[in-house]
Amino acid sequence: QVQLVESGGGLVQAGGSLRLSCAASGRTFTNYAMGWCRQAPGKEREFVAAISWSGSATHYADSVKGRFTISRDNAKNTVHLQMNSLKPEDTAVYYCAADRSRYGLGPRVPHEYGTWGQGTQVTVAS
Repeated sequence: QVQLVESGGGLVQAGGSLRLSCAASGRTFTNYAMGWCRQAPGKEREFVAAISWSGSATHYADSVKGRFTISRDNAKNTVHLQMNSLKPEDTAVYYCAADRSRYGLGPRVPHEYGTWGQGTQVTVAS
């Protein structure tokens, strides 16, 4: 069973940057695609970004494309989400998640992820 622990959230002004990190332990991290999803108050959880098991492929929600970058360090069992040009509408709890299946490209819908971290709050002030 993999465990995921997020860090790096906080309060930032609009236009600022934050870097989220996710530390994984347990099952073989390198075999699984990873992703970030977010959930704002009163809204459903939504996909943000994903990276394939090898790190060779990434994809993003249209709302964050060009501003966010997902990366992974398989030697350190970590995944990062660099968030630039933050907007108030980016305010949400951000969750790190691991794919249900091995060797995937990374799901683009939250329900296809099998393991979740506890989440980290990101608040962007206008």
